[in-house]
Amino acid sequence: MAKNRPQTREKRTKRNRYRAMPIDVLPDDVLLAIFDFCVDPGKVLPFIYGEPIKERIEVWQPLVHVCRRWRSVVFGSPHRLNLRLVCTDKTPARNTLDVWPALPLLVFGYGYYPTESVDDIIVVLKRSDHVCRINFRDVPSWHLEKVSAAMQEPFPELTELLVWTNDETVTVLPLPDSFLGGAAPRLRRLWLSGIPFPGLPKVLLSASHLVTIHLWSIPHSGYITPEAMVTALSTLTSLGSLILDFESPLSRPDWESRCPPPQTRIVLPALTYFEFKGANEYLDDLVSRVDAPRANSLSITFFNDIVFDTPQFTQFISRTPMLKALMKARVTFEVGTARELDWQVSSLEQVCASCLPPLTTMEDLYIYERPFWQPHWQDNIENSLWLELLHPFADVKNLYLSEEVTRRIVPALQELVGGRTTELLPTLQNVFLEGLESSGPVHEGIGQFVSGRQVTGHTIAVSRWYNSKLGKI
Repeated sequence: MAKNRPQTREKRTKRNRYRAMPIDVLPDDVLLAIFDFCVDPGKVLPFIYGEPIKERIEVWQPLVHVCRRWRSVVFGSPHRLNLRLVCTDKTPARNTLDVWPALPLLVFGYGYYPTESVDDIIVVLKRSDHVCRINFRDVPSWHLEKVSAAMQEPFPELTELLVWTNDETVTVLPLPDSFLGGAAPRLRRLWLSGIPFPGLPKVLLSASHLVTIHLWSIPHSGYITPEAMVTALSTLTSLGSLILDFESPLSRPDWESRCPPPQTRIVLPALTYFEFKGANEYLDDLVSRVDAPRANSLSITFFNDIVFDTPQFTQFISRTPMLKALMKARVTFEVGTARELDWQVSSLEQVCASCLPPLTTMEDLYIYERPFWQPHWQDNIENSLWLELLHPFADVKNLYLSEEVTRRIVPALQELVGGRTTELLPTLQNVFLEGLESSGPVHEGIGQFVSGRQVTGHTIAVSRWYNSKLGKI
């Protein structure tokens, strides 16, 4: 029987190289690198409207329960490991918050939670030096009053704030001017919905790093004049997205006190998206004081009015390169925006004719109703109103019509015969119809329009359009 040969030094070295070693022999910097890899999923968490995954943010917590050394390593590098605590209306903060070091706090509250839960949230808010994110969604007014009363001190570390009330039938008391201590120097994202906050301009002036301001359903009790709003926006050189959504048509400038356009305007160099809902006079006053050279997307909704006169808005578009060169336009109809649909069509025609400068680069025009907010269509809308609505879009090449809109616009196009065939949409090349029928009045009507264009040497292709109900427009 042969004896086992002794292992050579080379083989022993190779074997030892792959031998498992206890983790506790690793130096602290190596442990920290491993921990950093383990908690990485908790580092990048974009702001969302729903409740965050608590375990994802607090993925670091199991590490501190292993041993004292690991606990020391984790708490010794809170910034590198992005240590944060999530406090919700289900967190017993009064009993557990003191267990942890002074870490950044993320505070979330939702709906009709019990009074004792509000008390727990208030305990967290009193540590204003450490709160970096607040999200209160669907908060009833009586809870909001208690919460806002606890937020009268400055929040120096706050970067994101969302407050959303659901009390549509209750008058929500305005947030006091002392809310956030009147200052939030690190705030980057601000969302308010249904919240009157007359003192907002003061906070905006202190938050020079704001990237997003979304103000939805601004009650009339929270009305801020265009002049005050522009002053508040004047220092926000990083602002990229701005939404001003007024709830009441009463929120408009006093006609007698309106001033002529200013000689100088503020510049919002980073603004790319602007959404507005309100009185046309307010919009005109606002944009007469603003330049946004990088703006590339607009969404405008006006309240019902008799006259739409917005010369300053027209000039704002004309002096904004990417808006003047827009390639697409969307005209939408929805329930609740007008008493009668013919009023909507007439108002839209006024807005398009009087507010828009010549859009020579416009190639695609979509006309449709909101999938979930479809209006109650009437059959008494005059064909001339539809033709007037289309008139400002002289350079459109591609026209997209939803099924309901098709049934109303096609009969109007049928009236364009003889020399009138090319007086409207003279450069039109393609028509995309949702629910295109192989026969029937709509098919016959669009056929007559296309045939009339062919006589003049202008060919139009008609195709089926599938996307309007899917929102892919």
